Amino acid sequence: MSKSFQRLRALIFKEMVQILRDRRTLTLFFALPLVELFLFAYAVSLTITHLPTAVVDQSLDARSRDFIQALVNSGDFDVTLVLQNEQQVMQAIDAGTVKVGVIIPPDFAEQVLRGKGSVLILLDGSDSFSVESGYNAALSITQKYSLALTTEKVRSGGSLLVSNVSAGELPITTTTRVLYNPDIKDLVFILPGLIALIMQIIIVTHSAMAIVREREAGTLEQLLATPARPVERVIGKLIPGMLVAILDMTVILTIGVFWFRVPFQGNILLLGGLSILFIISGMGLGLVISAVAKTQRQAQQLTGVIQLLAMLLTGFIYPRTTMPLWTQIIGDLIPMTYFVRVIRGIMTKGVSLSFLWTDTLTLIVYAAIALAVAAAVSKKRLD
Repeated sequence: MSKSFQRLRALIFKEMVQILRDRRTLTLFFALPLVELFLFAYAVSLTITHLPTAVVDQSLDARSRDFIQALVNSGDFDVTLVLQNEQQVMQAIDAGTVKVGVIIPPDFAEQVLRGKGSVLILLDGSDSFSVESGYNAALSITQKYSLALTTEKVRSGGSLLVSNVSAGELPITTTTRVLYNPDIKDLVFILPGLIALIMQIIIVTHSAMAIVREREAGTLEQLLATPARPVERVIGKLIPGMLVAILDMTVILTIGVFWFRVPFQGNILLLGGLSILFIISGMGLGLVISAVAKTQRQAQQLTGVIQLLAMLLTGFIYPRTTMPLWTQIIGDLIPMTYFVRVIRGIMTKGVSLSFLWTDTLTLIVYAAIALAVAAAVSKKRLD
């Protein structure tokens, strides 16, 4: 046991020296997460506002102008073009000049008086975030505008609308309360998943290059000539990388909470413990790639595929509940899938381990299997 510990200590020391000497890679591992964090925080938004809008006002009266002004005052739409017909709007959307087209019919004022006003709103469906934001904003603004007109007519004694009120046709009012993110800030949703994504990129990439780099540098022969067992070699490469990853995650989390003011509702020690499980799982996956790949190029290609799948299939941005079953199964093979739920639950909701035990157990099993496979494929020979 003492000899095994001595061998393990020597491997860890050797790996730490190798990491510290590789200043370029070390700088990249700390600089890249910060760049991605600030880019996502400042440049990425899932709620699109100030959509460039083309307007065709065929009514040209006070009612149509009031409706257009209501769109502009919301801050969701910016009227950048005033056109003559629907065909011109379609051409502007095709050219990418505008994202939204608003077409008001000639008899809009008369329709409003009859309580049946209609406006055609065209949305650029090639941009999913724009079309979703534009649709929701237009629906909300139209409802508010209709309610304001109804209230105005009721107060002025409009015969038709007064009879509608008597018949109980006033719009239904609802009370909505958003939990955990009352201001609906995108960063509160993005940051926990972004931390998981950045950590996966770092740990998988770092561990995937570990054995391949030594094979190409010619130092793998020296490592295989030592009495170290495959499990000891795997753990020797795991611990130094894990320490770097923990430090990296601490920096990212600190900036997110104190610089970007993203609230942290949960237990920091619980998050730390589950983060170590996630890091071990990710590094185990990277070591499997490292042991299978023959060159650094192959390792980079495999990790690139993993990162692409992680962005699309783990629930980082797109909800997994709407995905087909086969894509959910692929996402289940990536440890980030479980950690995204863990870190969002702890950071945003402040939940305890009793709510996260299934994801925690899955990460434990994943880490054990990944390390076992990494040790199995890390044979004590070069081919």
